[in-house]
Amino acid sequence: MSKPVDVSPSLETTEHVRDHCLCLAAQRAARSLARRFDDALRPAELTSGQFSLLMSLNQPSPPSIGSIANLLAMDRTTLTANLKPLERRGLLEVAVDPEDRRSRRLVLTNKGRRVLAEALPIWQRVHADIDQSLAPLDAGALRKGLRGLAG
Repeated sequence: MSKPVDVSPSLETTEHVRDHCLCLAAQRAARSLARRFDDALRPAELTSGQFSLLMSLNQPSPPSIGSIANLLAMDRTTLTANLKPLERRGLLEVAVDPEDRRSRRLVLTNKGRRVLAEALPIWQRVHADIDQSLAPLDAGALRKGLRGLAG
């Protein structure tokens, strides 16, 4: 039988986890980045998540719900819940797949394209600022590492 691990309250243990936990570091960075983009995208009436979702629909042919869920690393139920407010605003439409009537395709509407056109320069500006703040690091390597962790 293995010896139980002591998890009694200890500032040393707490600080060790805080300073070494990749999951915590990624969560904190993701929240901070999301807040920064949320604030910047407010004039376009989008959140960072909504911007990413709409941008994922910006393809030559309408993608399936499953492909977008996979791209955004969301389960289909969560994606469907996130689609509803954008659909109500007329930024996207959910259409029957003409090749498989059981499947649905996500269509970016003209209004959705206009909102993306308004939001993209905002995203580019904020993204350039973030890349510049990461200049001492290799931002490309960071992105590659994060994509690797995401699967």
